[in-house]
Amino acid sequence: MTHDASVRKDSGGNAVPAGDRTFWGRVANWGPYQAFSALLTASPRRQFLILAAFPILWLLTQHLGPMLQMLRVSLTDAYPVAPGTQQEFTLENYMRFFGDRIFWMPFFRTLTFAAVFTFCTLIITYPVAYFLARHVSRRNQMLMLLLLLVPFWVGEIVRTYAIMILLGNTGAVNLVLKWLGLIDRPIPFMYTSFSMGVGIVYLTALYMLLPLYSALEKLPQSMNEAAADLGAGAWTRFRRISLPMTIEGISSGCTLVFLISTGFYATPVLLGGPSTTVFAETIAGFFHVAGDEWPTGAAFAVIMFAAALLITGVFQKLMNMLRKGDTK
Repeated sequence: MTHDASVRKDSGGNAVPAGDRTFWGRVANWGPYQAFSALLTASPRRQFLILAAFPILWLLTQHLGPMLQMLRVSLTDAYPVAPGTQQEFTLENYMRFFGDRIFWMPFFRTLTFAAVFTFCTLIITYPVAYFLARHVSRRNQMLMLLLLLVPFWVGEIVRTYAIMILLGNTGAVNLVLKWLGLIDRPIPFMYTSFSMGVGIVYLTALYMLLPLYSALEKLPQSMNEAAADLGAGAWTRFRRISLPMTIEGISSGCTLVFLISTGFYATPVLLGGPSTTVFAETIAGFFHVAGDEWPTGAAFAVIMFAAALLITGVFQKLMNMLRKGDTK
């Protein structure tokens, strides 16, 4: 009796488990559903399209869509359009940037800061990534990475305020220096290029660390051991083996950090001063006033975005040339 209750027979006389009597079990065994599933997954290309449909839709609507909207706004004479007013397309918003040198200083300052801070982040995080990948056991690597990730669970503003607490006149850095007898009065770290640089390096370190760690972790230990057996010193092994074989990680990390650094707004406002005004602050200024200035802000944002992409494209090209040169 129990066996009869746990199974049943379909129209073809085949035994069907009791679990298939549920709604989803009946749907899975429904002929049209099976035919439809077989049609969708008939080829690897269709399977890829099904898996990639949502990510592609997300990129188009949440990333590319807003960028195209920003481009469209930058080509208008006013936005939003007042009732009864006809919107016209113009290039005057872009001409305003090229015609007024007052905007050039924060623009080039932003690019310079981003390049310098990217280099500093690389120099600081490379030894950390090397230590994790080469000198920490695999059992503890994930634990160490988790500890490094914990501060990044907090928002950008909170971490920026943490830097302000450290570098303030009564912050931990000045208190330690005074306790050691190295200073008599607090050093004014805040509202300088130094404080802004510390904040940006701290906020972007993870984006440099993970690509470097991934590249170093794949580096065969036997290659360094063979080079050491042949008489190569530590610096020679690093210059001839580790560095060339991690160019891909360096390229990815530097690209991420540079692009992120060019778009920072809150950190330069909180940690920087009048002499460290970046282009993001200039762009935000146009969006804080009447709507007739929004197209100018959108045009400046497009210019900044295009310049950052151009620089990273040239950088990627140079890194590819270096990578190909090392493989010859």
